[in-house]
Amino acid sequence: MDGGESRIPATAGIPVMVAEPAWRRTVRRPEALARRAAVAAGGKCSVMLASDAEVKRLNARHRGRNKPTNVLTFDPAAPGLPGEIVLALGTVRREAASAGKRPGVHLAHLVVHGVLHLAGHDHDHPGAARRMEMAEARILRRLGLPNPWRHG
Repeated sequence: MDGGESRIPATAGIPVMVAEPAWRRTVRRPEALARRAAVAAGGKCSVMLASDAEVKRLNARHRGRNKPTNVLTFDPAAPGLPGEIVLALGTVRREAASAGKRPGVHLAHLVVHGVLHLAGHDHDHPGAARRMEMAEARILRRLGLPNPWRHG
């Protein structure tokens, strides 16, 4: 598995859609990795692995920003429904390369990040950002993945 072996079992309860087939050439079994990351973070969500073009379109439509971003989260459409996390392949690849990470490791981190946003975490203020980073590091450690905030 790209990104390390999971200590948390995969589950079929998290739907993952690969809208951009190049994800499968970039990350081995991206659906399973995204699902494990979402489960580890306690997510009740769906995940879409999309292209930069699709994320740019969604970002422009829902956030007024006409550019791709690494991950978008959408709150549930109604109570009891899952939220949605959408990731942009090109942006994820570029960020991973820039940080010297494998794309699968970065994918897992961003899924965890998205689940935490859906659970109400944010990083708008230094204290909130630090709490969110610590939660991400704990969850990723349970997956056997490195702390994304530790450099070197």
